[in-house]
Amino acid sequence: MKMGLLRWMGLAASVFIFLTGAAHADNAGQWSKIRIATEGAYAPWNYTSSDGKLAGYEIDLAQELCRRMKAECEIVAQDWDGMLPALNAGKFDAIIASMSVTPERQRVASFSVPYAKAPNAFMMMKDNPLASELGPRVDYSLKKDPDGAKKAIEAMAASLKGKVLGVQGSSTAATFATAELKDIVEIREYKTTDEHNLDLAAGRVDLVMGNITMLKAAMKQPDLAGATLAGPTFIEGVLGSGTANVAMRKDDTALKAKFDAAIGEVNADGFNRTLTDKWFGVDITPKD
Repeated sequence: MKMGLLRWMGLAASVFIFLTGAAHADNAGQWSKIRIATEGAYAPWNYTSSDGKLAGYEIDLAQELCRRMKAECEIVAQDWDGMLPALNAGKFDAIIASMSVTPERQRVASFSVPYAKAPNAFMMMKDNPLASELGPRVDYSLKKDPDGAKKAIEAMAASLKGKVLGVQGSSTAATFATAELKDIVEIREYKTTDEHNLDLAAGRVDLVMGNITMLKAAMKQPDLAGATLAGPTFIEGVLGSGTANVAMRKDDTALKAKFDAAIGEVNADGFNRTLTDKWFGVDITPKD
């Protein structure tokens, strides 16, 4: 995440703590009404359909969680880079937007138990030499196998030298690129993943990095019919937990308990697995 954003989030958390506490004091025990933010621009996790309505895996999931929590929920769209400040300002009560847990985010928000887990991967056009140079997919955990991950990054360096990598700004992919690849590639940040995907198709970037489920979905679009995934995937470490979790204000402990219980139910009874199969074609529910 950008340092300016982090400082702003910390200020927002302290300045608005009284206001948000007062606004939710009568709701904290019951949480019969919950306002949930999502990005609306991260298909198939969440997106805005042609009729202007929010849709996607996380929209279906949020609706089911609310049903199980017996809560009346409103789901609203919010720009990604302003989500955590807006949460702490009391604009909404929770974020369901493929947000993973990182130490920086934990300083300003609390998180539910995970509802999904998927690595970050690289996508490029098939006619780019990188498609063959980076090789087949091999999964690495920056936390559990840091030496293996480091060797994989070093092995990519010669092929990536001087290339342009597109990432969504304020994302874990951007954090990874800055931490591991800044001396190798030119990093170009975009407001949304759709924007960097369009630049990939147009040849303005050589490759993009993002959540593998989002990239697989993007490859189904006509403009990216000639795209492919190649090279290693990474999870954990500077990429955060590698999971998707609901974010809430730190003092909303009763709301966290409700989300934890509902997510536990949909993970245990298979509802979430069915939902991930529907939207991603693969089970990405957390197994540990």
